[in-house]
Amino acid sequence: MDPPPTAENVFRGICALFHNSDAVERERANKWLEEFQKSIYSWSVSNELLQQKRDLHSCYFAAQTMRNKIQNSFIELPPNSHESLRDSLITHVSQITPETDQVIVTQLSLAVADLALLMSEWENPVTDLIQMLAHHSTWPLLEILAHIPEEIDSRYLRLGANRRQEVHKQLMASTPKLLEYLCSCLHTTDKSDELIQNCLIHCYNSWIAIHAIAPHIFIESPLTQQVFCILSQPDTMRKLHDTSTDCLCSFLGCIEAACETNSLDVLVSAKIYNGICSLESSYHTSVAKEEVDKTMNYCRIFTVMSETFFYQMVACTEIPHYTIGGLDLLLMCVGHYDYEVSEITFNFWYRLSEELFHQNNDKLTIKFKPHIERLLTALYRHAQMDSDTDGLIDDNEGFGDFRRKVADLIKDVAFIVGSSSCFKQMFVILTAPDTTWEQTESALFVMQNVAKNLVTDENDTVPKVIEAILNMPQNSHIAVRYTSIMLLGELCDWIENHPDTLEAILNFLHYSMQQKNGLASAATTALTLICTASKQKMIIHINGLMLIAKNLDMIDVSNELAIGLLKSFALVLTRLPRQQLETALREMVSFQLQPLALMVEDPNATIASIAKNERTDPTYWIDRACVIIRHTNPDISDNDVHPTKQLITDSWPLISSLLNKYQSDVRIMERACRLLRYSIRMVHKQAAPLVEPLVKQMISLYGLHHHSCFLYLGSVLVDEFARIKECIPGLLEMLQAFIEPTFCMLRVENGLKNNPDTVDDFFRLCSRFIDSCPLPFLQSALVTPIFQCALLACTLDHREANSSVMRFFCNLLKWGRISNFRLAECRPLVKDIAEQNGEALVVNLLHASVFYLHAYMLPEVAEVLYELKGTLCEELLKRFLINALNLLPKKNSGGFITATQEQLDDFTNTVLTADCTKTISVALKAFTRLYR
Repeated sequence: MDPPPTAENVFRGICALFHNSDAVERERANKWLEEFQKSIYSWSVSNELLQQKRDLHSCYFAAQTMRNKIQNSFIELPPNSHESLRDSLITHVSQITPETDQVIVTQLSLAVADLALLMSEWENPVTDLIQMLAHHSTWPLLEILAHIPEEIDSRYLRLGANRRQEVHKQLMASTPKLLEYLCSCLHTTDKSDELIQNCLIHCYNSWIAIHAIAPHIFIESPLTQQVFCILSQPDTMRKLHDTSTDCLCSFLGCIEAACETNSLDVLVSAKIYNGICSLESSYHTSVAKEEVDKTMNYCRIFTVMSETFFYQMVACTEIPHYTIGGLDLLLMCVGHYDYEVSEITFNFWYRLSEELFHQNNDKLTIKFKPHIERLLTALYRHAQMDSDTDGLIDDNEGFGDFRRKVADLIKDVAFIVGSSSCFKQMFVILTAPDTTWEQTESALFVMQNVAKNLVTDENDTVPKVIEAILNMPQNSHIAVRYTSIMLLGELCDWIENHPDTLEAILNFLHYSMQQKNGLASAATTALTLICTASKQKMIIHINGLMLIAKNLDMIDVSNELAIGLLKSFALVLTRLPRQQLETALREMVSFQLQPLALMVEDPNATIASIAKNERTDPTYWIDRACVIIRHTNPDISDNDVHPTKQLITDSWPLISSLLNKYQSDVRIMERACRLLRYSIRMVHKQAAPLVEPLVKQMISLYGLHHHSCFLYLGSVLVDEFARIKECIPGLLEMLQAFIEPTFCMLRVENGLKNNPDTVDDFFRLCSRFIDSCPLPFLQSALVTPIFQCALLACTLDHREANSSVMRFFCNLLKWGRISNFRLAECRPLVKDIAEQNGEALVVNLLHASVFYLHAYMLPEVAEVLYELKGTLCEELLKRFLINALNLLPKKNSGGFITATQEQLDDFTNTVLTADCTKTISVALKAFTRLYR
C-alpha cells in the first residue's frame, strides 16, 4: 500500500465499514481494510490501535488482524522481532479487564497461543505465561492456556509434525505446573464466579484432550472432583454444565483406547464408572425440573461411558462385565419423553449391533437381547404420532427425520431379538381391543422396518396382516393407511414367494395410487418394491403396468417416485419375450418422448418458460425416458440386433433438436447427454450410425457453451468405438476440437479451480483414449499439451477432478513400464514423455501433496509415483525426487526445521524401493504431515 497507512486512516476505514449508511462506501472500506490486513504495515498499525483502545470495533479489528497475521503471515517478521511481538501482545493481554468484550479476549488469546506454538525460541511458554500473568490476568491467562493445546493441529499454522512433537514434549513437561496453577485458581476463585469457573474447566478439558493428564492423576485431581460437583448440583448454570460435560466426555474418549487393550488400571475404571453412575440422581432431578439441556448432557455422558467400556462389555460371553450396567442408564435415557434425548444413544446401539453381527456368537447375542427388547419397546413409543394429528408426518420436520433414524436403528438391531419375534409382538398390539390409532400406526411402522428380514415361508402372522390391510375401513386414520401400504411394499419378498396374493395386492395398490391424500406416494413406493422383487411373476400383469405408465402423470406423486416406479417396470420389461419387449419398450418410452416433442415444436416453450422439475421442464421427461432405457437390459448376444436399437435411432432427430433448442441450459444438456450415454451403452457398437452426426453436434455446441457433459459423452464414444480402427481418426479429431475451448477456459486466472467438472471430464476422456487406442493417442501431437495441462491441474483439491488427473497420469505411464509387452511400441513414446516432463511431474505432485491436497487424495498421487518408478531408471527418478524435495521449505514460518535431511532421505529411499503403491502412500502421508 502506498503511502503506508496510519492508525488514523485505518480507524476511519473501520468507522466507515461499521457506521456509514452508504452501502457503496461500506464495500469500498471493506476492500481497503482487506488489502490493509494483507500488507506488512498491519503488524504495527494493529498494535497501535490496540494501545489506543478507541472503541470496540477498532480493538476487535486490530486483535483479529494480529491473530490472522500470526496464523497466516508470520514468516513476514524477521526472527529478531518475535520477542518484541510477544512482549507487546502480553502487555495488551495484561490490560484486559472484566469489562473487556469477550471477542477481543478470544482473538488476543488465540494470537498469544498461536505465537507460543510458532515461536520455536520460546522454550517454556506455559511456565512463562503463568509467571507473567497469574497474579492479575486470570481470565485471559486461562483462555490462552486453553487455546495452546487446541491450536496444535490448526491447519492454518502448519506447524509440521516435528514442531508438533516438540511442542507436545514442552506441554507434557509443563503439565505439573499447569495443574498446580489450575488448582490454586480453584481454591482462590469465588465459586459464584461463573466466568472463571467455566474458563478453568475449559482449560482443564483442553489439556485432557491431548492426553497430557494421565488417568490416575485425573481421578484424584481436585479439578475432577469439581467437575462432578458441578454436574451434581441442581442449580448449575447451563454454560458451566455444558463445559463440565465436555470435560468428562473428553476424558472418557482418552481412556477408550486403553480400555480396548485392557491396559487401564482396574481401580481407575471402577472409580470413573461409579462416579458417572452416581449422576443418575442428578439426571432424574433434571427430568423433574424439565431442564432438557442438562438431561441431554447426562445422556451424552452415559453414552460416551458405554462406548468407552464397549469392548469390556462384548468381551465377556460367560459372566457379564460390571460395566454392562451402564446400558440401564442408556435405556433410562431412551425412555425419556423427549425423543431428542433418546437419539443421543443411537450411535452406541448401531455399534453394538454391528459388533454382535460380526462376532456371530449366540451366547453373546443372548446376553444383550433383554436390552434390545427394552430399546424396541421405547422406540415403538417414541415413534407414535400425536393423537391430535390429522394428516401425515412432514418428512422435512424434526419428527420425520427422527423416525427415519428410528427406522434405520430398528433394521440394524432387530436380528438380536429376531425379526419374526418383533413382528409378532407388534401384531399383538394391533389386535388388542383398546389400541388407539397412533399406537396402531407405530406398531405398523415397526413391522414395516423388520418385514424385509422375515422368512418368506412364514404363514402364521403375515397372511393375517395382509388380509387386515386389504380390508381396512376407509375411515381409518390416513397415517394408519399410509404406513399399512408402506408395510405391504416391505413385504415384497414374502409376496414374491406367495404369488396367489399378488393380484389382490396390486388391485389395492392401484386403487390407492388414484387417491389425492398422500396415499399415492406410499402405493407407488410399495408397487416399486413389489415389481423389483417379483419381476418374473409381474409379466402377466404387464398390461396393467403399461396402463399405469401411460397415466403416470395423473398420479399425485413426485417425479422422483415416478422415476423409481418406471425403473421397476423396466426390470419387468427385461423379462418379456423379444417381440413383446420391443413393442412394450417403444410404447413406454413414447409416453415420455411425446411431451418432449411438443416442447421442441412449440415456439413458446423457451428456457425462460421452464418451471424446474415440473411438466414444462424437459428434464422431467428426459429423466423418465432415461431410467427406462438404462434398466431395460435383456440378455442379447452380440450378433443379435438389440431391441433398443431402432428405438434409439428413431429418437435421435428429436434428441438432436432438443440439444439445439435448449443448448444454453446446462441442466437440460446434462440430462440429454445422460440419455444418449445410457442409450449408447445399451446397444454398444450398434449405435455406430449415430456417431458421426452426434460428434459434429457435440463439437459445435461445446465450442459455443463449454458444457462439460459433452466431454463425458465423448469419453463414452471413445470407450465404445475407439477399438474400431476406422473410428480412431474421427475420435481424435473430436478430441482436437475439444482441446482449444477447454484450454481457453482453464488458462484464465482460477480457471482450473472454477471449472472442476471440465477438468474431471476432460481427463477422463483422455484416459479413455489411452485405454482404448494408446498408440494412436501417444503418436498424436495432442499428448504433450494435454500432459502439460495435467501438470498444472495437480494442485486442484477437488476430489473427482484431481482423481481424473491422477488416473490420466497412471494410465499413460503404465504403457511405459519395462514389463509392458502388450504394445511394445508405446514404451519408448511414454519413456520419452516421462524423461522430458518427469521432474516437473514430481515437483508438482509433491508440492500439491504438501500444500493443497487432502490426506484422502494422497493414495492416488502415490499411484502416479509408483507408475513413474516403473517407467524411469532409478538414478533419474532419484534425481527428480531430490530436486523436488529441495524446493520445499526448509523451515516453517516460526523458523523450526520442517524436515530433517534424514527424513528427506528416508522418504526418497522408500519411494525408490517400494514394491507396491501402499508403501508409497503411507510414506507420502507421513511426509506431508512434516509440513502441515
